Amino acid sequence: FSGVLSLDVLRALLELQDTLAATTAWAPEAGRNVTLQDVCYAPLNPAEPRVGDCAVSSVTQYFQNNRSHLELSAWQQDAQSPGPVDWRDHLIYCV
Repeated sequence: FSGVLSLDVLRALLELQDTLAATTAWAPEAGRNVTLQDVCYAPLNPAEPRVGDCAVSSVTQYFQNNRSHLELSAWQQDAQSPGPVDWRDHLIYCV
C-alpha cells in the first residue's frame, strides 16, 4: 500500500472529517448557525439527525471513522500464514 492508501493519509482523512463535522456557518435566512447535522443525508434518522447519523462515503468508514479502530493490530494464527494483521488486512477483507 502506498499513495492514497497509506496510514498517514488515512489519519489525515479522519482529522479532516472531524474538523468538517465540527464546522458551523451562519445562515442568515435561518437566523442561526447551522452544522453538518442540519444539512447532511441521514437516512436512518432523518427527523433529528446527529452528526453520527450522517451518511459518510469515505474509505475511513471501513474503520467506523474511528482512529482507534484504524490503529488496531493483532496476531493471526492460522495454518497457512501466521503473523500480524493490521489496517491493510482489514481493508482487503472488507473490499
